[in-house]
This record gives sequence, C-alpha cells and structure tokens, in this order.
Amino acid sequence: MVPRLEFERLGNQHDGRRRSDALSRWSQFVALSVGQLAGRTSLRDIEATLQSQSKQHYHLGTQSVSRSALGRANETLDYAFFLSLFKVLYQRCCQHTPRHGFKFKRKLFSLDGSLISLSMKVFPWADYNCKKAAFKLHIGLDHDGFIPAFAAITLGRESESSQARLWNYPKGSVLVFDKGYNSYQWHNTLTDKGLIWVTRIRGNALYRVLERRPTGSNPAITSDQTIEYTGKQAHTTRLHPVRRIGYRDPETNKHYIFITNNFHWSAETIAEIYKQRWQVELFFKWIKQNLKIKSFLGTSENAVMTQIMVALCNYLLLAYLKFRSKASSSLQKIIRLLQTNLFSRRPLMELIEPINKDRPPDMQLRLALVRS
Repeated sequence: MVPRLEFERLGNQHDGRRRSDALSRWSQFVALSVGQLAGRTSLRDIEATLQSQSKQHYHLGTQSVSRSALGRANETLDYAFFLSLFKVLYQRCCQHTPRHGFKFKRKLFSLDGSLISLSMKVFPWADYNCKKAAFKLHIGLDHDGFIPAFAAITLGRESESSQARLWNYPKGSVLVFDKGYNSYQWHNTLTDKGLIWVTRIRGNALYRVLERRPTGSNPAITSDQTIEYTGKQAHTTRLHPVRRIGYRDPETNKHYIFITNNFHWSAETIAEIYKQRWQVELFFKWIKQNLKIKSFLGTSENAVMTQIMVALCNYLLLAYLKFRSKASSSLQKIIRLLQTNLFSRRPLMELIEPINKDRPPDMQLRLALVRS
C-alpha cells in the first residue's frame, strides 16, 4: 500500500544518517497508522497493540516499538517528512480517481480551513485567544475523488488566504472558496495566472455595473452582471472586472451573490460549482469523526503536526484502496472493517466486498418420496 522505495528516499532526504538503533521512520509511520486505523488513544495503547502482534513485525518490516521511543520520535523527527509523503500519496491517488461531475476537464479544488481546539494548559504554544488554544488545518480538496490535494497546519490565528497563496495550483484549475478568502489583490493574481475562481461577494463591496446579461429561463438566476470595483483599493491596484451572479436557492429560498472571473460558463454552472464547496466541509467532518485529530499523543507542536499529517496520509491510503478496488463500500465502512480486522491475514477484497453467493438448498429439510 505504501511505496517503500519512495518512502526510504524521503527519509534519507529529511533525516540524513541516523543511529542504527533509533526508531526508524517506517516503524514510526506504522505505529501511528495503527493508532489511527485501530482507534488507539494513547502511546501505551499503541505499544500494547503492537506487542500483541509481535509475529507481524517481521512481515511489516518494523522494529519493536516502545511508547518512550515513539514519543521521542514524534517530538524530535521533523513532521515535514510526512508532508512530503502526503504529496507522494496524493500523486499516486490521482492516477485512479474518478472525475468530478462537471463537463469541463479542468481540475476543481475547494479551499477551506478548520480550527482544532486544544487545552490552553496542555498546549500553551497554540494560544488562540485569552480563553483557548487552537491550531488550524488548511485543506485544498480535489473534487476528483474528493481527496485532499493541499494541506498545511498553522496556529489558529493565521488566516486561510495566507496559506492558499503558497500553494501551486495546476494551470487552468478552478478554485472555489468562501468569503474568508476575499482578497481583491489575490483574485487579481489568480486571474493573471490563468486560474478560474468562484466565491461570494462581500456585503460591503463597492462596485458599479458595466454590463447586464440576460438571466435565461431559470428562475433561480436573479441577475448576471459584469462589475468593476470602485473602492479605494481599486484606485491603487488595477483590478480586473468580475462577473456578479445573483442566485436564489429553490430549496431554502436563500439568496446568494457569487462573483467569478469566468465570463463564458452559464450562471447555473457557476452556482453549482459553489454548491460543491460543501464537500470540503464534509471532509473535515469525516476526518474529525473517524481519525485521531482531536486528541493527541504528544504536547509539542511537532508531535501534533506529525499526528495530523499521518492521519491525512492514512486518508489517502484508504482512498487509494477504494479507487483501486473499485469498491462500492464507503470510506467509513472500509475503516470500520479495517479496525476490527487490522491484523487478520485475509484478502483485502474479500474483506471490503464480500461475495454473496446464493445458499444452496438444504436437502435435509426436504421430504423426498421415493417409489420402490
């Protein structure tokens, strides 16, 4: 499931030469993955689980893992290794992901960030405000397979847009994000790079209408305009004109105002693209419910970020398994099956997609009349 040659190459690149008796990167990754997939809550639980399966260490290629060695590795080994591993696993998943449901062939990404609350007494380095501590998980979700393509972990005070500026998106990509990313200058930069973006307009935005477009026969589309900003920033930086679309949701009757730099696609397509942004919210909900990213095995910043990146790597492994097997089972069902059969020696496909054969008739329950 994990490309070992690439794994070892990354280990040499990030860690260099280490002591031969030190806990290896591979042993650390396997131990933390067991904690994620088996739902272990502490270093002691992981140690006991691995010791109970000591015969599997040879086949897994791991050392004997003690809780002190694992805790020390989480504290001292740079979490950036798992960030690099995450990128490798994402590229491998991309070869097997299903396409998003839109007609265009461009990549579609949803950008968002989610706060993870912490205890101020245990994690004073993650000071968010005077009452609590928190860090923020930033995700760029690829809609081909709904897998994370970009990831970053920062302190809770850092804005989402600051991380989104650092990511290198494929040429011609479509980005969808909420009003937390509303920086007119950044929108301008995305347009100059040939990227398409869709978001909602600020309530206090100052603009004037340049052109009014026909809304068509769809009653949900209330307006379709070309606008240019007239605020103070528009005078200091040359902002491109944008498209403003009014949309009334027929189910909730709520009215939304979208803006985009795409003037060619239909207004319905733009509204549907923004509606798909909800998938990144579902992603955050899934990993918080099914992986260990809310309770932590260490208290240092590096230990916390290591655990989060291993969780994201495990998510990509589960997605890869689902894509390669073409299983109809959900990721939640797959992780539950793995949790109860983690060390069972049986074919994965038999576990994920059991073959339901028709039961042969029980002849003993039939009464046969035999003529002599």
